[in-house]
Amino acid sequence: MRKPERYRHLISYFTEHFPEPETELDYRTPYELLLAVVLSAQCTDKRVNLVTPALFEAYPSAEVLASATSDEIFPFIKSISYPNNKAKHLAGLGKMLVERFGGEVPSTMEELQQLPGVGRKTANVISSVIFNMPAMAVDTHVFRVSKRLGLVSAKARTPLEVEKELLQHIPVDLVPKAHHWLILHGRYICLARTPQCERCPLTHFCSYYQKNWPNKPDDPENKL
Repeated sequence: MRKPERYRHLISYFTEHFPEPETELDYRTPYELLLAVVLSAQCTDKRVNLVTPALFEAYPSAEVLASATSDEIFPFIKSISYPNNKAKHLAGLGKMLVERFGGEVPSTMEELQQLPGVGRKTANVISSVIFNMPAMAVDTHVFRVSKRLGLVSAKARTPLEVEKELLQHIPVDLVPKAHHWLILHGRYICLARTPQCERCPLTHFCSYYQKNWPNKPDDPENKL
């Protein structure tokens, strides 16, 4: 199956079954989402959602966060991965939001990546979710699913290379949704160690499935 056809199948399925996907991080404002995404690096959304209510209550705005030290922030996030580094990132992030951006979350990739703890992936998430820009954040789920489905070539070996190939084939208006489609599919069905192929509705165009079970017929009626 050629790559354009794989994309057509992907978009057709998710447009019908998951037309309005959303991030699983809990937030109310761009500021809260920014903090949550920074905390989510190498950590589950579920764990982040457990710590952010108290964090958001203690630091409800960039102005309040800007006055905090990393030692003061640490107790709120000590149960997530790399809390020492992330506490330092949040302290610096609050100060920069106030001093450079008037307390508001900036909208451009260049400005976002100036913030402590904000790399390309985090900046893409904010651009996509908050500003509905055609930005594709490539985390481990997106990387894995894209490769397994055959959406990107074997030569795409870095997140940036995968991002560029995905953006070449996904319509601009669907990029924010496709970001969530790929993440959620990787989180709940196309698992890293034990992909749930028996539950997957995408096996009819999946390179991984066709390579590992070339003679196994699909049975869509038994899939979610």
